[in-house]
Amino acid sequence: MDIQGWEQRYRSKERASEDFDAPPTPLLVEAAKGLKPGKALDLACGTGRNALWLAAHGWNVTAIDAAPSAIDTLRNHASQVGIDVDARQADLERGEYRIEHSCWELVAICYYLQRDLFEPAKRGVVPGAVLLAIVHITEPGEEPTRTRATPGELPSYFKDWEILHYYEGKPDDTAHRRSVAEIVARRRDH
Repeated sequence: MDIQGWEQRYRSKERASEDFDAPPTPLLVEAAKGLKPGKALDLACGTGRNALWLAAHGWNVTAIDAAPSAIDTLRNHASQVGIDVDARQADLERGEYRIEHSCWELVAICYYLQRDLFEPAKRGVVPGAVLLAIVHITEPGEEPTRTRATPGELPSYFKDWEILHYYEGKPDDTAHRRSVAEIVARRRDH
């Protein structure tokens, strides 16, 4: 879906309330519980369910999404609950946000696939810290697309990292029903 499609979807009352009430991604919660809160980057954050949860649990969060209405919703929700999130509107595909090198203790890319984003996201993680990614994968009989990876593809981006978690199948997330590949990987200290 293009930016206009997402924008329309986020503007709809149905999608806004669905996202607003959705709990954080279970894998993100599980991964973050084992980490000391620091700086977190939530790429393709949508309306911010993960960014808000991280900020509420002591993380200093920067959240990026291309859809202005998603960022507006995140900012409004953060203001309503008294949580500080640095929410920025930027199109990742157009390179409108530059990921700082060795800056983040946690980078999250949930339910978004942009293959050329993995390398800059990995460079943004400080040594010993974690990158979490969840992408939709093709179902049997489907061809891979720009937004859906092939089964087994995701780990190929993390060959030099310590894989803490890898899973393919149906997600443990009520907001998503398509098959996914999930990875939690730690940047090695060297």
